[in-house]
Amino acid sequence: GWVEQDLTLPAYPKPSSLVEFSVSGATSNRFFMDADTIAIGADGVVRYALVVRSASGAENVSFEGIRCATREKKFYAFGQRNATWSPARDPQWSFIEIKDINRQHIVLFSDFFCTDGPRPPRSVREIVQWLRYGR
Repeated sequence: GWVEQDLTLPAYPKPSSLVEFSVSGATSNRFFMDADTIAIGADGVVRYALVVRSASGAENVSFEGIRCATREKKFYAFGQRNATWSPARDPQWSFIEIKDINRQHIVLFSDFFCTDGPRPPRSVREIVQWLRYGR
């Protein structure tokens, strides 16, 4: 059976490594991927740090994983104001729903990470290129 690999939290996102990507016109939030944290695990999970910035400038930072084989996501840790990670209390895989507002996970799943169906992406470089310039 499938076994998830051990987790190491990455360095906290730096503004210089953030890449903005488009999610939906239905939200005023802006979405940024920390390109330095994207990793494709031997277990087939794409892990990354995500920054969501509201219109008022409030930021939510999270370290997450998406598993292409099962269309699931998991939150591993959340960013704190002092730029450190707070591990999620009970991380669980959950199915990625199609939503109207918070669409970042379905967009990451379908447009950037899992374009080969259940297989994980070919390279981090390719993901970053797509995030920066579109497919």
